[in-house]
Amino acid sequence: MSNTDSRYHKMYPVSWDQLHRDAKALTWKLMEQGPWEGIVAITRGGLVPAAIIARELEIRLVDTLCIVSYSWQNQGEASVLKGVEGDGQGWLIIDDLVDTGKTAKIVRDMLPKAHFATVYAKPEGKPLVDTFVTEVSQDTWVLFPWDSELQLVKPIVDLSKPIPKKD
Repeated sequence: MSNTDSRYHKMYPVSWDQLHRDAKALTWKLMEQGPWEGIVAITRGGLVPAAIIARELEIRLVDTLCIVSYSWQNQGEASVLKGVEGDGQGWLIIDDLVDTGKTAKIVRDMLPKAHFATVYAKPEGKPLVDTFVTEVSQDTWVLFPWDSELQLVKPIVDLSKPIPKKD
């Protein structure tokens, strides 16, 4: 979060288990809205939720729309690395998060008839998606499990230093 630190004041860490549960909850919302011809996963964040949703909805046709707009270090102009054909009719677009809506706007312009679903949504991007599960505030950084790893945390008490005694 280096160049974007001033925009984010909160951290919302998401575990693998939580992401799986939330993607299944998104599936429950999408079940009655199909049937779907296939899924378009927005890479890279949409790949994991798209796999879970494809499994739960028994969808075997999965494509990718590859867009890069930011890294963990900074947010820049969006660039389409790989598109998909058609207008999206009958297709389900899956992404992990809609943030400012910059990527979502590009996706909407490319596939205007598709149903756009995200696991998480922020207020600025929320109007661009059809379905989502969890809303987080705009100033929150969603920390996905693929962007973090488990590590040892030091104990509160450091035994290498003297512990103050009570009088």
